Amino acid sequence: MFRAAVTNWEFRHHPLLPNGHMQTFAGLYLPRNEAPYRATKHKVELADGDTLVVHEDLPAGWTAGQANVLLIHGLAGCYLSTYMCRMTDRLLAAGYGVYRLDMRGCGAGEGLARYSTHCNRWEDAAAALKFIAQRQPQSATALVGYSMGGAIGLNLLAQSGNTRIGNLHRTLAICPPIDLFDIERRFDQPLGRPYDRFFVRMLWQQIINRWHRFPDLAPNQIPRRRPRRLRQIDQLVTVPLGGYETVESYYRDAAPGPKLASIRQPATILAAANDPIVPSEPLNQYPCSTNVETVVTPSGGHLGFIARRTTDPDRRWLDWRILDWLQQS
Repeated sequence: MFRAAVTNWEFRHHPLLPNGHMQTFAGLYLPRNEAPYRATKHKVELADGDTLVVHEDLPAGWTAGQANVLLIHGLAGCYLSTYMCRMTDRLLAAGYGVYRLDMRGCGAGEGLARYSTHCNRWEDAAAALKFIAQRQPQSATALVGYSMGGAIGLNLLAQSGNTRIGNLHRTLAICPPIDLFDIERRFDQPLGRPYDRFFVRMLWQQIINRWHRFPDLAPNQIPRRRPRRLRQIDQLVTVPLGGYETVESYYRDAAPGPKLASIRQPATILAAANDPIVPSEPLNQYPCSTNVETVVTPSGGHLGFIARRTTDPDRRWLDWRILDWLQQS
């Protein structure tokens, strides 16, 4: 079976961005000119009545059989997240068809889903892959998942065994949460609490909007104040809407770590040792099947990877490694 040879990926951080926090914020906030939105929006109906939105961009001169890439965003992200827009531009320039998935209630999908997204919504990724295969039956599709999107991709592979989903042939998970309990422990630490609050701020208005649209899903007593911890969000939203009994049962079920040994299709995991949000240590604790390759760089932060000057066209090291990975066969 195909294995990507990426062990020679060496990331050397920008000299002004030496730690994971600086890398994370630079990755998010460094400006870049992005092409205007020109995608075609498609609605993908799910078996439970919810709807996803897929944004399709095809390069000029597209012909049947050219490869596709499905991009899945992270927690509190959407099709407009900077890494999604930036990578769409790169991929189109390289001749790939690009499909950006808005998970349940995110981005253009807000108001189209009663239920919320989470790390184990692998069926939603499967639905998107099948939709792409229907539109482009001759084209192979690679899945690139960022953070939560990476966990969804790994959980999809663990569930599907040897069964090919749509035309999926390779999966790249970037900074995926491998053990959700480890993230909770990270957020319990002083340097982790600002990130905990950041995600709560990003998610809370979306949650309030969903409760207004679907009042039967709201708790009997809607909190007057925004929660302070992501765990409280999981308790209020993820557990009841995801069909879990407790936060702990969700964390156990949604963690890709214990499932890595069962993956039967090609997957690459890229992580940074100094990621301030998602600990990389679980990658050393859980055994992986021979179909899973892991690359852990000493630096890079969470979805940052802003490098010193190299032969790459710019300092966005991560983007060019994604393209390298796609070009391997």
